[in-house]
Amino acid sequence: MIITNKPSALTLLIFASIPAMSSAASADTSSFIASKPIQEVWLNPGFYSYHFDTEKNLNNNNFGLGLEYRYSTVNSITAGRFNNSDRKISYYAGWSWQPFALGPVRLGGSFGVMNGYPKANNGDWFPFIIPAASYEYKRVGISVTLIPSYKDIVYGSLTVQLRLKLN
Repeated sequence: MIITNKPSALTLLIFASIPAMSSAASADTSSFIASKPIQEVWLNPGFYSYHFDTEKNLNNNNFGLGLEYRYSTVNSITAGRFNNSDRKISYYAGWSWQPFALGPVRLGGSFGVMNGYPKANNGDWFPFIIPAASYEYKRVGISVTLIPSYKDIVYGSLTVQLRLKLN
């Protein structure tokens, strides 16, 4: 196999952060997070994807711009756009629910709609449900999601996203 793309600084940052998340998650404390009102705004500058099918030459650098409003300790709403795996622009809107903690790592899922994938509903809007984990330290957060493969419509991947708290 010939590797033609040099790793970007973002790629190296993302993969360097995975051990920190995994060591935090290995803590033997798990709990249910109580839902309490809060007000946080996060900037989401896209994400990096590791696609399971490496032969398709998919776009791994899914840069974009999104905002997330966390209105409780376990709930947030989000919307934005990114360059998708097919090298097209996708828009998304959704709700995240992360009611469980494994040490400092939050666990749950994201639910919503997105568009821009030519083979999924002809590029029009379609629903998504994906498992998610996140870790936050002060004003910086990392989210990891697992995108399941679905036929030749949705390409399975593990995604890592850097998040920045604005308030």
